[in-house]
Amino acid sequence: MPEPRTWQLTACSAVLGLALAAGAVTAAGPWDNGQRKAERARAAAATPTGGAHHAPPAAPRRPAPAPSAPGVLRALDTPAGTRPADLAAVLVPLLADPGLGPLRTASVVDVTTGKQLYGEGATTAMTPASTIKIATSVAALSALGPDHRIPTTVAASQDGRTVILVGGGDPTLDHARLKALAGDTARALKARGVTSVRLTYDTSLYQGPARHPIGPNENIAPVSALMLDEGRLDESDSGPAPRTADPAGDTATAFAELLTEAGTKVQGAPVPGRAPKPAEGTRPAPLARTESAPLSALVERTLTHSDNDLAEALARQTALARKQPASFTGAGKAVRAELTALGLPTAGARFADGSGLSRDDRLSAALLTGLLTRAADPARPALRPVLTGLPVGGFSGTLKGRFDTGPAALGAGLVRAKTGTLTGVNTLAGTVVTADGRLLAFAFLAGRTPSPYQAQPALDRLSAALGG
Repeated sequence: MPEPRTWQLTACSAVLGLALAAGAVTAAGPWDNGQRKAERARAAAATPTGGAHHAPPAAPRRPAPAPSAPGVLRALDTPAGTRPADLAAVLVPLLADPGLGPLRTASVVDVTTGKQLYGEGATTAMTPASTIKIATSVAALSALGPDHRIPTTVAASQDGRTVILVGGGDPTLDHARLKALAGDTARALKARGVTSVRLTYDTSLYQGPARHPIGPNENIAPVSALMLDEGRLDESDSGPAPRTADPAGDTATAFAELLTEAGTKVQGAPVPGRAPKPAEGTRPAPLARTESAPLSALVERTLTHSDNDLAEALARQTALARKQPASFTGAGKAVRAELTALGLPTAGARFADGSGLSRDDRLSAALLTGLLTRAADPARPALRPVLTGLPVGGFSGTLKGRFDTGPAALGAGLVRAKTGTLTGVNTLAGTVVTADGRLLAFAFLAGRTPSPYQAQPALDRLSAALGG
């Protein structure tokens, strides 16, 4: 049974809410000295199409005037004593929208106090779709820290005649970095007097099935510790795309060609292999090494563009940090353990994958708002990229084409949220600044929805209404 709605507001929380909103929203807002953090090259420079969407693309619409950031900033200038409207009176009619289908849950929390201001089935576990990426991101940042980078390395056999390309789990490895890695490898080999080698590649860091349970799908490549451009076979850098069936083999083949161009002859075709185990008590340096952007930037890219391949990589990196097998199952256990250690309500939660493509995933609205509240906690700055990576309504990522018509337009620039879309499932979880400068975290989950064209606008109206 859905739990009763609650309304908990105090005069002191209003004052504290303004202070936290001014700090947390400034850190998470679409400004930051003129440049929003989540719109760096590795995040908002990519084409803003969502990744974890099985539903058809959004219906065409007429162009709308672009919203402006000053409207966001003005919200923080309103006197803190203003009390928000009765949320139940505002949200209940909007939650009854037929576009949300027969299954819908909600949670709205004051980020300052952590108190739930409104709840409708808030502890009921639902299929979250891509909003599970919030959980994946929080777990990864908590386990590894925002400065962690994912390596791809090249090792050499004891006789120096075989080199091994070793995957570390970085799906963002691109052609430019692979070329630089080949150049560094060729120089290291030349210094050793080696001009001809055999090439093998090592993907042993990951375990279990590589293919996502949904099967071959343009939303995700086989999950491999070694892959180039997320296994994409076109020029895209986000959203659905044709994918290779053999990311590691294709990456090794490309590396062999680049190594040859750099002056080292490669004998035969690359084959799978293992890097030699170092002698006990030693840690030999690799021939060459390249690293991903910091985890903070990877999280922002994951959330802004709903990047499924990167989300699965973050989940497996969490598994490695938690000494679990880097597999779908191990990653799920690791994410759950990390969130439980943060004191979050994981009862009923299930992490079948890190991306939200699985219909076996389960999260509650209360867990999602708890994750967002933790990310806004001034005592946990390592989690802040979860907020800075959220798409901004009407501005960026998977929300760039939303919040542009009707009542939902009031949320443009104020709502920052992660979208979730599977056929019959539509979700939205994020933060919003109220008219009196308070920062609220919200989560709305809807199941058995008739169409994304009906469900998404209904969710947008709900979140926009929180702004007052």
